[in-house]
Amino acid sequence: MLERSTRTIQVGLIGSGIQLSRSPALHEAEGRANGLALSYELIDLDLLSEKAGHTVGIEALGDILRDAERRGFAGVNVTHPAKQAVIPHLDSLSPEAEALGAVNTVVLRDGRRIGHNTDCSGFAEGFRLALPRTDISATVQLGAGGAGAAVAHAMLQLGTKHLTIFDNDAARAEALTQRLAPLFPQARIAPGDDLEAAMSGANGLVHATPTGMAAHPGLPLPADLLRPEHFVAEIVYFPLETALLRVARAKGCATVDGGGMAVFQAVGAFRLFTGIEPDAPRMLAHFAAMGTSGT
Repeated sequence: MLERSTRTIQVGLIGSGIQLSRSPALHEAEGRANGLALSYELIDLDLLSEKAGHTVGIEALGDILRDAERRGFAGVNVTHPAKQAVIPHLDSLSPEAEALGAVNTVVLRDGRRIGHNTDCSGFAEGFRLALPRTDISATVQLGAGGAGAAVAHAMLQLGTKHLTIFDNDAARAEALTQRLAPLFPQARIAPGDDLEAAMSGANGLVHATPTGMAAHPGLPLPADLLRPEHFVAEIVYFPLETALLRVARAKGCATVDGGGMAVFQAVGAFRLFTGIEPDAPRMLAHFAAMGTSGT
């Protein structure tokens, strides 16, 4: 446990198109409430590309982590497109990150880089809070990347018995089903090849791709595949109301926005960065006070 002090704890977020992230405000406010001068920096690959005059992508992760270590960072969060690409740059993984094959939090301590995943527990807590009694036995998931791995794991833990996973990269969807199958032998987990058929037999949809973010606007599936009896769960939270959620709510679907996952994954990350147990209800209230826009 770290002692509270007024010294600055430096952390950050690595990703693309993250300027609307609420993580800085969320972590810094909880830091102040715990007597810490916590500074949270956005390390946006898109902005780095603009400054450099050429594309800066996941190949720069090693340099970015070395710079964070040099500057004394306690750790960094990691988001699209780096949740899986960061793993070769780490010294070890937590059991959760190892099982998921994805990292969203890197702790930098004693010269070591330790990868963790708080997305899975974060999504599960947010879903339970929003839709505690919803039938999730048959679920369609869009997206099999780093966030998708965590969300699929969470849905299976919550009770999904039939999970169909779609991804633009069919091999990635297949790889995720192969990773999950031995962990949940009681469930039927399969890559999808017919979205319309899968949606017709499902209780609901979990969306785990960047589509709907400010930098990636649009719908991730045809709107007419949604029915009023579907639940729709979203991981995107900037903007908090995505095009998918607007369409789903207009059709009468029960919905879960990405805010719960954003807060509860931050709860876990804050704990790892600082050694202090954060106040989750306070963080939820602070997030809600920021309103429904993407800022």
